[in-house]
Amino acid sequence: MNYTPTELQQQIQEMVRDFAEKNIRPKMMEWDESQEFPVEVFRKLGELGLMGVLIPTEYGGSGLGYFEYITVVSEIAKVCGSIGLSVAAHNSLCTNHIYKFASEELKKKYLPKLASGEWIGAWGLTEANTGSDAGNMRCVAVQEGNEWVINGTKNWITHGKTGDVAVVLCRTGEPRSKNNITAFAIEKGTPGFSAGKKENKLGMRASETCELVFDNCRVSDAQRLGEIGEGFKQSMKILDGGRISIAALALGIAKGAYLASIQYSKERQQFDQPISNFQAIQWKLADMATQIEAAELLIYQAADKLMRGEPMTKESAMAKYFASEVSVRVATDAVQIFGGYGYTKDFPVEKYYRDSKLCTIGEGTSEIQKLVIARDILTK
Repeated sequence: MNYTPTELQQQIQEMVRDFAEKNIRPKMMEWDESQEFPVEVFRKLGELGLMGVLIPTEYGGSGLGYFEYITVVSEIAKVCGSIGLSVAAHNSLCTNHIYKFASEELKKKYLPKLASGEWIGAWGLTEANTGSDAGNMRCVAVQEGNEWVINGTKNWITHGKTGDVAVVLCRTGEPRSKNNITAFAIEKGTPGFSAGKKENKLGMRASETCELVFDNCRVSDAQRLGEIGEGFKQSMKILDGGRISIAALALGIAKGAYLASIQYSKERQQFDQPISNFQAIQWKLADMATQIEAAELLIYQAADKLMRGEPMTKESAMAKYFASEVSVRVATDAVQIFGGYGYTKDFPVEKYYRDSKLCTIGEGTSEIQKLVIARDILTK
């Protein structure tokens, strides 16, 4: 397997890096403090083709592959995890779910708007009582003729307030029964559909996270994605790619913290010499570099299998699990290298530290990833 970046990947990397430095870095702490979701940034990203990276050109997307997508997400996350998270959620969850499972009519209706950044997408699976226990969800859709009546709530939904369309997973069968979940595309403004509480988070604060509320919300059966009862299977397929997204996000955060640590260690003087001369600092940097490269290889392995159409549930779980834990370790060591300054908002590593933790939780906790990996290796 050859993971050497192609000329196209290098061009994308340079473009995204330039965009992030000019359009994200100057205001990222302002957005973080105010928890502002900077919609205008995503409109600009759409103009660059970065809001529909994986979507074919016939639907207005860029028609690129997962190696390019990893480059986009990780490069943005080097600067700001919040923006990287929102780009990942929009691309791999909502937009990709519609592309993979919607009718041709819905694809033509939504994908061009999502891929251009004109519309922002949300994806609703999680509920307050069902994080990892999705089969017991309480958001219920009941069919009445050619319509579905939806009642319940969804929690921890990225772009839950700002999103123009949400892919929502609803229970259409008995709790914990087989094939009991169905997916729907629901537009903002649909009667009975509203945004609820906005979460006040530790990190990723510029990536909006809200509750979705459904109160006798009626949607046409034409808004259904795939067959009745297929929603859970669809979600698992979407999350296979989503794990690569979060792994790439974690990788970018780790790289950002690592690069900041390298620079600071060369500038910070103690005992009349840069602290990079001290073995304690060198070993931390060596651990960072090694773990980052190992995480990157796992991510590329999962992406390679996905692009080949091979089973990659175990590989994507490994990549997500390892990269997210590496992100936390690297960010923690970065704060230690910066010392007291690392604990202040005047230096970048405290934000990497706060942002990194979400990667071990979102789109499947580290514990769930280990469960996925164990099930795979024990059935062979």
